[in-house]
Amino acid sequence: MKSDTIAAIATAMSPSGIGIIRISGEDAFAIIDRIYRSNNQNKKLSECPTHTIHYGYICDGDQVIDEVMVLLMRAPHSYTKEDSIEIDCHGGVYVMKRILETVIKYGARPAEPGEFTKRAFLNGRIDLTQAESVIDLIQSKNEFAMKSSLSQLKGSVKNDITDIRGMLIHEIAFIESALDDPEHVSLDGYPEKLHGIVEECNDNIKKLLASSDNGRMLKEGIQTVIVGKPNAGKSSLLNLLVGTDRAIVTDIAGTTRDVLEEQINLNGITLNLIDTAGIRDTSDYVEQIGVNKAKEYASDADLILYVIDSSTALDENDMQIIEFLKEKKSIILLNKSDLAPVVTEQEIAALIDTVMIPFSAKEGIGLDRLEQSIKDLFFAGDISFNDEIYITNIRQKNAMQDAADSLRLVMQSIEDGMPEDFYSIDLMNAYTSLGMIIGESLEDDLVNEIFSKFCMGK
Repeated sequence: MKSDTIAAIATAMSPSGIGIIRISGEDAFAIIDRIYRSNNQNKKLSECPTHTIHYGYICDGDQVIDEVMVLLMRAPHSYTKEDSIEIDCHGGVYVMKRILETVIKYGARPAEPGEFTKRAFLNGRIDLTQAESVIDLIQSKNEFAMKSSLSQLKGSVKNDITDIRGMLIHEIAFIESALDDPEHVSLDGYPEKLHGIVEECNDNIKKLLASSDNGRMLKEGIQTVIVGKPNAGKSSLLNLLVGTDRAIVTDIAGTTRDVLEEQINLNGITLNLIDTAGIRDTSDYVEQIGVNKAKEYASDADLILYVIDSSTALDENDMQIIEFLKEKKSIILLNKSDLAPVVTEQEIAALIDTVMIPFSAKEGIGLDRLEQSIKDLFFAGDISFNDEIYITNIRQKNAMQDAADSLRLVMQSIEDGMPEDFYSIDLMNAYTSLGMIIGESLEDDLVNEIFSKFCMGK
């Protein structure tokens, strides 16, 4: 079936050295023949070999618009598996718009957001996990998020899901065959065998699900809230990590009244830092609002950095904070370690079992230990992409959870001695849920919603 030909600017709409206009569809070569001119007046790009680059001009009739390089890619050896053209022009905003207008004038239509990648998916070049990894790669905020997206783009998630689905569909087919032809296909002893297979599939899914929290933090950053009493050094810590005087620092307790948010890259790990008001009992109405906000943010945090002024004795406010930390991942920074200590690690250790680091926001002491402690808490000491797969997508996570729930029902049916046709129903539900991850058994509306989040020209 003939598909219409689409075009879009694939580079940022801002002045730059080079701009790229992308064309894809059955009329791509016919369109470029209408608007391309070279010194060799008889040269037609539609007659040139695939994956070649040609120097010339883009013209609208007799008017020359720009000097360009044109890259030719014939189906199926292109990003979309369709005939594709890329026009490399000068990167002026007006020039790019003018070339796009010309391409559209001579037969293309404007592409929708993400339509090139959508076509790559619909044409079978990539599955849905790989398509989603494209936008994750574009939006990656650190090296680890980039490597995770590249791993998915290469098919790491697709391969694991395909393997699990292959095991499930084999068992579904076997059960259906046995029910249709019981004289020749026996189910004697089969439930016990199936239980082991389903358990293995479920364990593989649980392993992927277990990576989802780390995957989210790799992609979006670790939600990190700095708490402590007034004047403990929270704002100094924020300024140290950010590398600039983002927060006002004074010797006056209660200087920070509101929440300050900054995103930093700590040697490859993205932290979404939130500096909060000092937690203490106060009669100041405005300060109390800040204290309540601090507690709310701390409740939702992935990580809490609790800053203690080690030159000052603990009090009731500290005890309340420490009690709260027992339910959260936290690191205690014994700040002002350059001064004579009053609070010791042993004293804190008697109250809570968590990571403690002698620290000085003023001198920058303890920063390396903080970085390693975060890796230890969230990534078992290191982040490796040799064999690791991180699920970074909430849609994929939800579908995996549905599949895991269905497989647990299969195991429960086996344990309860239910008829074999019960197994087949839940096995198929699990198979379908996993299919939604890679783009099979997916409604058109959901596909459109996913690709609508892409930038234009991708």
